[in-house]
Amino acid sequence: MSQITVFDQFYHAVFSFYKKRYKQKANSIALAYVSLLQISLVLLLGCFFAAFFNQMRADTMSSTSAWALFIMSAIAIHFKNWIQYTGKKRMMINAKMVKKNKPQINIWLLWVLPFIALVLAYVVFQAV
Repeated sequence: MSQITVFDQFYHAVFSFYKKRYKQKANSIALAYVSLLQISLVLLLGCFFAAFFNQMRADTMSSTSAWALFIMSAIAIHFKNWIQYTGKKRMMINAKMVKKNKPQINIWLLWVLPFIALVLAYVVFQAV
C-alpha cells in the first residue's frame, strides 16, 4: 500500500476546494497546480546546482543543455502527474483523505508556494 505524499495532500486540498465551484474542472486545476509546484521546485534546484557548480568552477554542462534538460523534465513531470492523478491513485487519495479529519490547508498559501519557489529560483539564478 502506497503512502500519501505531501504533493498528494496538496493535490487533494486544491481538488476539494475547487470541486465545490468547478465540478468538471477541479481535477485539471489540481493537476496543473501540482505540476506547477513540482516544476518550480525542479527549477529552484537546478538554479541552486548551477550556482553551486559555478562557484566551484566546475564546467558540467552548457546553458542550452541545462534548459533543454529542464524542459524535458517539466514535460515528464506533467505527464507523470497526469497519469498518476487521473487513475486509481486519485480515488485512493480521496478515500484516504476523507477518513482523516484534518483541517483544510489555506488555498492562498498553496498558490503562493510555487511563486515563492520561482522568486527564489530567480534570486539564485542571478548568482550564476
